[in-house]
Amino acid sequence: MKILMLHGINHNMFGKRDPKQYGTTTLAEIDAKLQALGAELGAEVESFQTNSESAMCERIHQGFADGVDAVLINAGAWTHYSYGIRDALAILTVPVVELHMSNIHAREEFRHHSVFADIVKGQICGFGLDSYLLALRAAVSAVRSAL
Repeated sequence: MKILMLHGINHNMFGKRDPKQYGTTTLAEIDAKLQALGAELGAEVESFQTNSESAMCERIHQGFADGVDAVLINAGAWTHYSYGIRDALAILTVPVVELHMSNIHAREEFRHHSVFADIVKGQICGFGLDSYLLALRAAVSAVRSAL
């Protein structure tokens, strides 16, 4: 089982950026935890991070071409306005799980709306690093239940 983890804008700064919202865990540490849990669950997790909206769309297209089994996405601020990324995700025919480290519904008003919400399998937010691990578990479960 192949799972694609998409990290969005500014996520390369995890561990340094706004520790009150995002903690001190780095992106490399998040990816290592995902890899370890993926191995336990029988899933290969490939992670991709970019600060370029076009590169994110291209990686989603490549995931479609590669036939990934599920996609996890924490698009950061793009969640709230990127119809381009939304349209790229809509091409996928596999489960997509949206996730956020912080509780986007308890933050600024503009963060309460996700343009992805109506096309993803589900959304997990507010659990810090555990949001990633919960999302991976949900994606693996969704893939297995579709078999």
